[in-house]
Amino acid sequence: MQMTDAMTTTANLPDITTEVPKLITPLPGPVAKSFIERDHRVTSTSYTRDWPLVAHRAVGSAVQDVDGNVFLDFAAGIAVCATGHCHPDVVDAIKRQAEHLIHICGSDFYYEPMVRLCELLAEIAPGSEQKRVVLTNSGAESVECAIKLARDATNRKWIVAFHGAFHGRTMGALSLTSSKVRQKLGFGPLVPMVAHAPYGTLEGIHDLFKRQAAPEEVAAIFVEPMQGEGGYIVPPDSFLPELRALCDEHGILLVMDEIQSGIGRTGKWFCCEHSNVVPDILLTAKGIASGMPIGAVIAPERIMDWPPGAHGSTFGGNPVACAAAVATIELVKSEYMANASKLGNILMTELHAIEKRQPSIVCPRGFGLMVGADAMDADGKPSMQVRNRIVNEAFQRGLILLGCGDTGIRFAPPLCMTESQLMRGLSIFEDAVQAVANHHGGDGCAPRSTPSGI
Repeated sequence: MQMTDAMTTTANLPDITTEVPKLITPLPGPVAKSFIERDHRVTSTSYTRDWPLVAHRAVGSAVQDVDGNVFLDFAAGIAVCATGHCHPDVVDAIKRQAEHLIHICGSDFYYEPMVRLCELLAEIAPGSEQKRVVLTNSGAESVECAIKLARDATNRKWIVAFHGAFHGRTMGALSLTSSKVRQKLGFGPLVPMVAHAPYGTLEGIHDLFKRQAAPEEVAAIFVEPMQGEGGYIVPPDSFLPELRALCDEHGILLVMDEIQSGIGRTGKWFCCEHSNVVPDILLTAKGIASGMPIGAVIAPERIMDWPPGAHGSTFGGNPVACAAAVATIELVKSEYMANASKLGNILMTELHAIEKRQPSIVCPRGFGLMVGADAMDADGKPSMQVRNRIVNEAFQRGLILLGCGDTGIRFAPPLCMTESQLMRGLSIFEDAVQAVANHHGGDGCAPRSTPSGI
């Protein structure tokens, strides 16, 4: 099948994909301003809202705002819209399921979409052992479930995570998170018996075993195979295999958080496959259902053998979300995972070329369509301010980007993106980089907060 941007647009609606981006008003436009004013009166002040984008409609890699401006999306709803926005196959699956069964609770009853999704997840998860699946509503809920499962399976209590990690905002997940101090500020005490070590090396874990938690008391080590919110950090090639060996040595469960990196985004089903590492517990969410809220915890039967009632969820495994996930996995399998691998090679090549032309862009890294690069100031120092200005300049030109970590810029477009759209977006990105350089680091229109997406 020839690659197209989400294949087609919705019938009887104008095609917004023919000219992307297309800006027809200043940003934000007048209608967007009115919605933003209403929003600020009633929504939580905890929302960051880095850019004044009021989305109205989206198709494939194109997002239209309420004023008719069309943006090219290099963020995919924080790596969620794997098959693109409103892919017709996913929309059709949602519609068909909603006509038959919207909810009945998978913790109490049975239904085909939940069974089919769990079969697919057990099939694509790495490792030859027979697997079982718990379905959740989100990545954070998957982390919470995994903490309980690891403690139950090992009868140990300590959990180890890494500096720079983002595992979610609920209390257990937040206890593992170590991305930004503001995410924890004021919320203690958090879940006890959680320790952190530097990412990318075992030295800190060995030190932790000596000073804080004996290895025989550690239930699990939670790790992102490539850190997401921490800055799109790729660890050394030896890190994950050595971590796997360390866990095997001490009877510790290795929990792989693939919430952002899974479901084909890196050119493989899961990022850990690039290192040939099989986790004991695998977590996924975000891209699993192209925008519908669902997550999963996948583990071998020998680990997931807890008794009935040990864990469950009212909405986890919702029939409509399951139907969307099944359609998503089938699309990723048939074409979009291969497209992520192909475009990822092009993306890395082009970013290395931009790096040579633009001194403020350094260190492209990543796999598939999960790629990051860092921003530098005129003195060659990592700069959050320069990063923010670049991302804002890109937005003003119709390109949606998000930052990550202190100085990172992430490139995580929908997996359905075409090569021409990718090249168009990279051209806009370099124009934004050059515009910031031409202003000699002036304040410009920098956002009020750090554009992280989380």
